[in-house]
Amino acid sequence: MRKITLTQIIVFFVLFGLALAFAIVSTAFLFGDMALGDFRGVVLIILGIGLLYVYAIVIYRFFLHYLPLPEGDIAPNSTEEFVYHVYLLFYLILFYPIMRSGFVPVPLMRIVYLSLGARLGRNTYSSGILLDPPFIQIGDNTIVGQYALLVPHVIEGSKLAHEPICVGSNVTIGAHAIVLSGVRIDDDAMVAAGAVVTKGTHICRGEVWGGVPARRLRANE
Repeated sequence: MRKITLTQIIVFFVLFGLALAFAIVSTAFLFGDMALGDFRGVVLIILGIGLLYVYAIVIYRFFLHYLPLPEGDIAPNSTEEFVYHVYLLFYLILFYPIMRSGFVPVPLMRIVYLSLGARLGRNTYSSGILLDPPFIQIGDNTIVGQYALLVPHVIEGSKLAHEPICVGSNVTIGAHAIVLSGVRIDDDAMVAAGAVVTKGTHICRGEVWGGVPARRLRANE
């Protein structure tokens, strides 16, 4: 685990401060004159938090658009490492708590993941956690089960890297399964509940995998 520097923290809080300022001004402008009764303060705070997340996601996407995160290894003390740590602060402070909470309904989480950069096909939903959404691509009609975890990054001592996870269409990833970086899962495959699919594994079309570590339980029929 590499240290996050003071400069990276300052950059994050400047960006967060912009989002907060936009949210406060927008809340006052859009809702300040509304007659909300005895719960006015509570309603304004909830609306303000919602707008804060909207602006934070927009600023986060602009940040990654102009300073994109690369695939593969991230060298120490590089520009890519600087960008990664600012990106990481967005997740640790703003986005990851939402992913973990289970509070947001699954259909709305699809919108959240898409807004954070995941590429999700039609009728694909996750009730698990998709870490590093820009490095996750999932096809159509696929389900990621409750508390399943997709992890496209590698943090091993001083090593830091991103390897995309690619999942096909009509795939089922069972509850509490873990899919690690660089995994490719072809169409119509299934990962059993609680399985741990290790780095770089290729699951072929129609196969069923399970266990810790995951192994092929049934070939394509």
